[in-house]
Formats: sequence, C-alpha cells, structure tokens
Amino acid sequence: MRALCVAFIVALGAGLAGCQTDSTGSLAAADAPPTVTVQDPGDVKYYPSDEPMRLATEHFDRGNFGIAAKYYEDATTKAPKDAEAWIGLAASYDRIGRFDLADRAYKQAIKLVGENTQVLNNLGYSYMLRGNYAEARRKLMAAHEREPENDVINNNLRLLDSSGRVVKRDGEN
Repeated sequence: MRALCVAFIVALGAGLAGCQTDSTGSLAAADAPPTVTVQDPGDVKYYPSDEPMRLATEHFDRGNFGIAAKYYEDATTKAPKDAEAWIGLAASYDRIGRFDLADRAYKQAIKLVGENTQVLNNLGYSYMLRGNYAEARRKLMAAHEREPENDVINNNLRLLDSSGRVVKRDGEN
C-alpha cells in the first residue's frame, strides 16, 4: 500500500514538473506563453444599445423595416445619444411611410451630429419617398456638395431624376 502511495506521488510530481504558477497563482504550461482569458473591465466596451442595433441593422438590410424600427426604438431608448440609432430609426420609419415619426427621429439625430452628409442624404431620400422632389433635390445636392464621389448620394440623385419623369395621368399636375 505504501509503495502504491509513493508511486502515485511520484507520478503526480512528474505531471506537475512541466507546469509553473503564474502571477495569479494559476498553473500554466512551462513553455507556453500566458493566454489572456479575461479582459480588463476597463478595456471592455459594452453599450446597452449594441444588441438592438445589431438586430435593427440586420432586419433593415433584410427589408424588415417595421421590425428594424422596433429594434432601433429600443436602441435609442437605451442610448439616447447614439446618433446612428436615431438615423436608422428615421430611415426605418421612412420605409414604412411613417414620415411624422421619421421627422422626429431626424430632429434628434440633427441635435446630436448636425446636418452631416449622411443625414442630408437620408433626408433627401425621405423627401423623395414623400413626393416632395424639390426638397429632396435640395437635401441631396447639399450632401453631394460635401461628397461628390459618394455612390449612394449619386445613385439617389439619379433615382430622383428618374422619379421626375413619371408619366402624369390626365388631371394631374
């Protein structure tokens, strides 16, 4: 029995010979560099709106604008200073025809970032969806002046130009 205990201790000692204790008291392989498994809490960047924003963007890209709006609403509630969430919310509202709500969301975004290029482009698209082509052109041209090579803005201007060529029926202006 005693010989069995000694053999066990020798085997255990041989198994531990290749390990060392790191500064935290954990065992680590002697030749392997330490692996960081936990981030310093100061390095972790988590925002409560991250998950709703991810889902909102995913649904928007799939064309599920009503669902996207719900997730953007959640994101703006959790992070009211997140301009990207407000812009996404406004664009979602535009796509479901809730222009009254889109206007409110654009106002919040403008309070946070001003009328930047993205906001101007989105507003131009919004006005185009509403049929207000003059205001759409004004906003899109303001965006175009800032970024003349922006493909999204240029495509929206082409779309606007083709929207003006819609055949008018008898009695329409």
